[in-house]
Amino acid sequence: MKQMEVTIMGQSYLLGCPEGGEAALQKAVGRVDKEMCAIRDAGRIKARERIAVLAALNLAYSLTESTANAVATGDATDATTDDARGVAVDGAIPDLETLMKRLDEALVQDGQLL
Repeated sequence: MKQMEVTIMGQSYLLGCPEGGEAALQKAVGRVDKEMCAIRDAGRIKARERIAVLAALNLAYSLTESTANAVATGDATDATTDDARGVAVDGAIPDLETLMKRLDEALVQDGQLL
C-alpha cells in the first residue's frame, strides 16, 4: 500500500492508498477539504472536530441522496445498496438515520464540555 500526503483545511495528513487509487483519493480529499472549508468560512463553527463531523454528515447525506435518486431512476450500478432508500448491504454505507444516531451519541459528551 502506498502512502500519500494530503492537505485538508490547511492540515497535512499521511494516508494509506492502494496502488492505482491515487486519483480517487485526491478527489475524495478535494471534496472533504471543500466541504470543511465552506463550513469554517461560514463563521459559526470554529472547532475542527465539529467542522469534520458536519462535513462528514453533509457528504454522507449527499451520497445517500444520490444513491437513492439513482435507484429511483433505475440508474443504480452500485451493488452496495439493496433498496430505494440506499440502505447499505454488508455495512458498506450506513444509512443516514444510523449516522445521525451515532452523531447524536458522540455529541452528547461534547455538549457537556461547554
